[in-house]
Parts: sequence; C-alpha cells; structure tokens
Amino acid sequence: MESMPSNSFDILRSPLLFLQSVLGDVSRQDWLQAYQEWWQKEGQGISDAVDRGGTPWVRMFDRLGDRVDEILYPPEYWRMLQHGYRSGVLWRGFEQESLLPAYLGIYVTAFYDPGLSCPYTVSLGTIAPLLKYGDRELQARFLPQLLERQGAAWQGATWMTEIKGGSDLGANVETVARPSGNHWQLTGDKYFASNAGADLAVVAARPEGAPQNVRGLALYLVPRRREDGQLNYFIRRLKNKIATRSVPTGEIELRDSQAWLLGTVEQGIYLILEVLNLSRVANSMGSVALAQRAMADALTFAERRVAFGKPIFEQPLLRQQFEDRLRQLRAASHLAWEAVDLLNQVWREKPPYSDRYHLFRLVAHLAKYWTAEFAVQTAKWAMEVHGGLGTLQEYSVERWLREAMILAIWEGTSHRQILDGLEVMERKGAHRLLFQRLAASPPAPALREMEARVEKQLSLPAEEKQATAESLFSDLAAFTAEALLARSNRPVQAVE
Repeated sequence: MESMPSNSFDILRSPLLFLQSVLGDVSRQDWLQAYQEWWQKEGQGISDAVDRGGTPWVRMFDRLGDRVDEILYPPEYWRMLQHGYRSGVLWRGFEQESLLPAYLGIYVTAFYDPGLSCPYTVSLGTIAPLLKYGDRELQARFLPQLLERQGAAWQGATWMTEIKGGSDLGANVETVARPSGNHWQLTGDKYFASNAGADLAVVAARPEGAPQNVRGLALYLVPRRREDGQLNYFIRRLKNKIATRSVPTGEIELRDSQAWLLGTVEQGIYLILEVLNLSRVANSMGSVALAQRAMADALTFAERRVAFGKPIFEQPLLRQQFEDRLRQLRAASHLAWEAVDLLNQVWREKPPYSDRYHLFRLVAHLAKYWTAEFAVQTAKWAMEVHGGLGTLQEYSVERWLREAMILAIWEGTSHRQILDGLEVMERKGAHRLLFQRLAASPPAPALREMEARVEKQLSLPAEEKQATAESLFSDLAAFTAEALLARSNRPVQAVE
C-alpha cells in the first residue's frame, strides 16, 4: 500500500480545513474562520486554564443572606463562552432556518474544548422546541434573549435525568407537574443537570395523576427566575467530573417552580426524544472533532520525536496507523454529517412523523454509537503515541481521553443507542430506508449481505435479539460510514 505524502495530514491541524475536505463549500464561511482564529489566539489558553482549575463552585447566598446560587468561574470563562454565542453558533442558523451553522460551530468548538460545546448544544435543545411548540407569547418572551447577538445571550439547558438513571425515563422521572392558573408548578430533583445555572431549561416532568410510563411524561419550559424576579429553581451542588469542566453539571431542585407546557401532555415523550436527538447529533460531531484533535496532537509530537535515527512519524508501523486512522476519521465525519443533514431536513416535523424522520433516528443512533467509540479509541491511541508523556496532566493529550469517556455516555450510552436503533428498525422499518439511501455506494453483494443480517437479527426471539445485537449494530454503523465515505463526492448544498 502506497503511503500518503506527509502534507496530506496537515488538514488534521485545523477543524475547518478538515471540514472543508469532507463537506466542501458548506463549511467555507467567514464567521467560522474568524471563530477558529479566535480559538487559536485566545480561546485555547482560557480553556486549558479552566480544565486545570477543575470544577467551579456555587455561592449559594449573598452577603445579605439572600439565595443567589451563583456559579463562580473566572471572568475569562464567561468571555470564552459568550464569544461563541456572539459569533453565531446559534443565532445564524435560526436566522437562515437551518441547523447546519450550529453543528459546524459545535464542531469547531469541540476541537478546542469538547465540554464547551455542551452549553451550545443544550441551548439549541431549548430553542428548537420553543420555536416549534411554544405559543407566540412564550416565543416573544424568551427567544430574543436566547438569540441575542451583541450582549450576553441567555443560555438554555435540557434536564431529564434523575437519581435513578436516564435510560428508563418512564420509570425514573419523579418530578411532578401541577397546573396553576396560566402556568404549571414543578416539584422534583434533577441529578445530572448540564449547564446548571441556565437562564431557561426544558424539563421532563409527569403531570399529576399521569401514567407511570413514558406516555405519562411531558416537556416544560422552566426559567431561572420567577415572574417576580425570585429564583425559580435551586442548585444543590455541582458535580466533580473527570472532564468537561467547562460546563457546570449539577443537581437541581425544583420547588413549585413556575413552568410552561410545550406542546401537549399527550405528545410529551415525543418532544423529549426530539430534544435528546438534537443532542445526540451534536455529540457525534463533537466526537469526530475530538478524534481529529487527538490525531493532530499526536501528529505534531510524532513529527518531532526522534527514535532510531528518524522521527517516529516516519517509522512504517506508526505511519500506517496514521493513514488508517485518517481514513476512519473521514468515514466517521461522513456518518456524523449524514445525521446532521437528515436532521436538518426533518427537525420541524411534529408527530406523527414521516418515514424520513425515522430514517434520521436510525442514522442518529448509529452515528452517536460509532463516533463516540471512535473518539475513545483514538484518544487512547494518541496517548500511546506520546508514550509516558501522554499520561502527564501537564500535556493536553490525557485531557482528550478524559473528555472522550464522557462523550460515550452523554445523551444515552452505547447500550441505549443499540436498543433504540433496534426499535426503530423493527417498528418503523428504518433500515430498509437506509439501504435504499446507500444503494449506489457499496457493492451490491455487500449490501444484500448486510440487509440479510439485519432481517435475521430482527426475526430472533426478543431476548436473543437484544443480547446479540451489538455485533450487528457495530457492523451496520461501520458499513454505513464506509458507504457514505465512498459516495463522498456528492454535491453538498452551501449555506450562505
């Protein structure tokens, strides 16, 4: 196998150069270039300092004894965070009625700081359902602050998980919603609440008397402050985590908190899953970006570290590993972007959904599963390239492995993606739509073989079908990624 020239790897050093090599004109936007340059000149240093500083803390009371629940970060953190909002990670897409700019911005952010992409992701997950399901009064009250361009934009959050876990929401959500005049009151506790301190959150709760299953859940909009200006929810504490220190994750207490219902009670679980799928797609983009960053750092080191008379990058085994991993990175990026592209086509749909929406769901599960695992393995490999230096906290490479471990858990573990992927194939036939979409890419015999494997898996008894599903799901994800890579010369619609 002929080796690629060394300059073929230069695209690894820039998130935009890599995106342009994969997506073409869709990622050639002046604002993204300026955003990347800011990160190179200023943002990365702030991000590194925040990561070294560890988890922030909460000032619960002011000097007069009033409850304030203020999260204390260095001022530079807020400058870093708000720079993304002002640059247009969120407002540009909604101005253009497209989600593509948001996911491109999330990618660039995650290359430099995977944790910081979370506030933008959950803010997106707050804006989208408000825009789709909120009435005009709610939109007029909250959307302008969330889409602020010049000052400090409001932040969103998506709080679903409670102490018993997040996979089985139907059984584990104990937060109760009670009607109260023109709004609702929520009482309960959220255990893993990313972006604690957000100005506005979408929250899963169960209307009083509703069934104790997923059909009994609804989605509510909860502002940080009540209409009289008092705190509307409380931060019990922040979590000490191995990574993603640039997003505060805490425990939230809802105590008769003012809330507004989004959509209808009967549609609640669908709205919750819509929000989760927005985040799963962002997680996929962030996973690819992290893998690229880990490879970029490994490349820089390997070009300079000399062993046995030449840079280790020129040693045949390591050079082959770089080439293999770069191909895998391209395949992963196409799978993640396929999820973005499909989401952008269907995100405005409301239940009942079209077949194309169910196709999106399957691709989103495949992408979240495969890219997160790829990020973990790539970060681990980058640490090995550095040898013992890779284990030292004073260098960034160990950080990427810490960050990657969380990406595999955020918005549903690998197990959850497999089970939900099986469900949408079995109940909606989404795999058939996927194979139709891929028909022109892989060789026909390979496509027929994969189709037969999926149908065989779906025909198994329920317990066996689940117990043996991971091998098939992993292979289906890799197959889809490779097929999308093979058709990568297809035209992509540009964003102005």
